[in-house]
Amino acid sequence: MVQVATEISRKKRNDADGDAAAPGAVGVRLESASLDYDGRPLFRDIEVTLEAGGFTCLLGPSGVGKSSLLRCLAGLAPLGPGSRLSCDDGGELAGRAAYMDQRDLLLPWLSVLGNVTLGARLRGTAADRARAFELLDRVGLGDHADTRPAALSGGMRQRVALARTLMEDRPVVLMDEPFSALDTLTRHRLQELAAELLRGRTVLMVTHDPMEALRLGHRIHVMAGRPAHLDGALTMPSPPPRDQTAEDVLEHYRELMERLRRAMEATP
Repeated sequence: MVQVATEISRKKRNDADGDAAAPGAVGVRLESASLDYDGRPLFRDIEVTLEAGGFTCLLGPSGVGKSSLLRCLAGLAPLGPGSRLSCDDGGELAGRAAYMDQRDLLLPWLSVLGNVTLGARLRGTAADRARAFELLDRVGLGDHADTRPAALSGGMRQRVALARTLMEDRPVVLMDEPFSALDTLTRHRLQELAAELLRGRTVLMVTHDPMEALRLGHRIHVMAGRPAHLDGALTMPSPPPRDQTAEDVLEHYRELMERLRRAMEATP
């Protein structure tokens, strides 16, 4: 479910691609993060930095702990002793992030519009219906505002979940496989939409698709091993969304695939 948020101080980030952080963008750092699953260490002493206004992507073998790490950042899974989660403005991350789960988590008794505006309902505030309808149009569901989730395909449900996440308009966005259920053309279009609407925000996206990471990420990490660790960031020089046939993207694709090959070997 989405996390509610409050406005924070204005911060700008200037990086190699020239993008600036949105008003209220915040950098996030997780240090010495540890988590056990079923009595065994899933990861130990993981450190990750999310630059203010940057789009960070996380890849790795299935079951390595990517989603669990995302849930730790979202406050939905406990961090082990000695773990430290901090923001570069000195505030707490709790209450300032929107979270999109790998599952769509739509409430079956609400319409599409009701699910997109769920955050406002939970806060007891009036929903910005005009913005909700605009987002539904942008994700291609403008004609389904009154439809119940049971009548939607898996890909359509995922688009509703994406619109709900974008509706929260938060400085930090945590997304777990947000485009995995979409066909190729729809995925490509919504990647561009996400790059547009999340520009300048601090984003961490888990994905299984190397090309998706190369299209959207400023920084890309690969998670591997038992217990898992993160490699050093692969940094992309140009602003997203990138043309997947561009020479620099193809060059980094080869490097990223080699990192993923090593990750598979290191993760029994």
